[in-house]
Amino acid sequence: MSDSKQVAILISGGGSNMMTLVDSMTGDHPARPCLVLSNNADAGGLKKAAAAGIATAVVDHRPFKGDRQAFEAELAKPILDSGADIVCLAGFMRVLTAGFVSQFQGRMLNIHPSLLPKYTGLHTHARALAAGDTEHGCSVHEVTAVLDDGPLLGQARVPILSDDTPETLAARVLKQEHILYPAVLRRFTAGDRNPVLLD
Repeated sequence: MSDSKQVAILISGGGSNMMTLVDSMTGDHPARPCLVLSNNADAGGLKKAAAAGIATAVVDHRPFKGDRQAFEAELAKPILDSGADIVCLAGFMRVLTAGFVSQFQGRMLNIHPSLLPKYTGLHTHARALAAGDTEHGCSVHEVTAVLDDGPLLGQARVPILSDDTPETLAARVLKQEHILYPAVLRRFTAGDRNPVLLD
């Protein structure tokens, strides 16, 4: 599809969510992946993306220690050069400032492993267990300047079992992430911001 939306995906690790997005963008899907970008040169997802024929780039955050603006200025360059219409954060483990987010406002998505607004930030599975919650899940939202706070575009729920550990819960949530994120991206790319709700 020559008029497909172009999607840049940002990762920090193995890229399992990135690959589910890539694998979904075929056939009549209104988008195609144009770039996989990481802040970590050792991220396993870079090799997977390259093997799938997708352009990759690395902007290591470590040389910019203490200068987040300089890091983000470099991070923005390959995204802008790629012509991306949409930016998907898929396990990208750097907090982004308002200045960076504003460049892509309204077209940047993130997946987060909790039922937002519950449990922003890290260690969400352990926190859900510690709170005695009966259900947990994942959310896709538009990225705004406030961490894990943008408009919800989708959620998937999983029950919490009596013998769950943070690891077993994380594994079940990840399976739902792999279903939810591609579904939201497809709908979002088509201009529909109504939340996708999965049980």
